[in-house]
Amino acid sequence: MNYWLFKSEPFKFSFDMLKEKGKAGTQWDGVRNYAARNNMKAMQIGDLGFFYHSNDGLNIVGIAEVCALAHHDTTTDDPRWECVDIRAVRDVPTPPTLADIKANPKLSEMALVRLGRLSVQPVTPEEWKEVCRMGGLNPAP
Repeated sequence: MNYWLFKSEPFKFSFDMLKEKGKAGTQWDGVRNYAARNNMKAMQIGDLGFFYHSNDGLNIVGIAEVCALAHHDTTTDDPRWECVDIRAVRDVPTPPTLADIKANPKLSEMALVRLGRLSVQPVTPEEWKEVCRMGGLNPAP
């Protein structure tokens, strides 16, 4: 299993909105960055990701699961852009803030700290465990 982080501005698409999509989930569309697109192309069904509220909140609020492999992003006619589908798995009981993450030396190399603008990021298994611990979650899937 691989781990990821999905960033979204909550006023555009929040974790609550993802939860409303139910078990079917929704496509993670609108990404127009090659690195983020390539991250999605590397995803497998069942991979887990943190759902991060950017701009407003600046915290990891939920866990999402990849439920469909990379496919054409239906929000564009350009064949270069692909996306995966994700669904909500659970809320994070104590959402770690960006400040909390930056203050944790175990997370100093996390993409969220180093590549703040990338909307879809990889998360290492060690980072996954530490952020889950900070958020009050068991890191096991």
